[in-house]
Amino acid sequence: MTITEGGLDDARVQALLTTHLTKARAATAEGFAFALDLSGLRVPEIRFFSAWDGETLLGVGALKRMADDHGEVKSMHTAEAARRRGIGGMMLRHIMDEARAAGMTRVSLETGTSAYFQPAVALYLANGFAPCGPFGDYAASGENRFLTRAL
Repeated sequence: MTITEGGLDDARVQALLTTHLTKARAATAEGFAFALDLSGLRVPEIRFFSAWDGETLLGVGALKRMADDHGEVKSMHTAEAARRRGIGGMMLRHIMDEARAAGMTRVSLETGTSAYFQPAVALYLANGFAPCGPFGDYAASGENRFLTRAL
């Protein structure tokens, strides 16, 4: 597996991001889904990554700089055919390594509370994330949860 920066112009990446948006929004009450579309990922404070096995797209993820020392994990999604192979964990560790290399000392994330999000939450907890309060522009609700990890 190779993780590269970029890929937003690739039709395969765009299709996986569409799947990510569709599923995340379907599993979350209206107004509480914060998954980013292509335009939201094409901003200077976001670095986007894609994971590949040759020409096969395995997953995606992004790192948003919230402050000099604080990053946010965004748009983590593993292709259905690549699940249960550790791709999500490798992408998450890559994002944390990139955050650390960029001088960040903490990464946080927002995710949903429905059953759909439980495998992701388990991944984050297994990688040292802990519950925290809202950060950035987020507000607490029954539809989302917040996790953070020192680097």
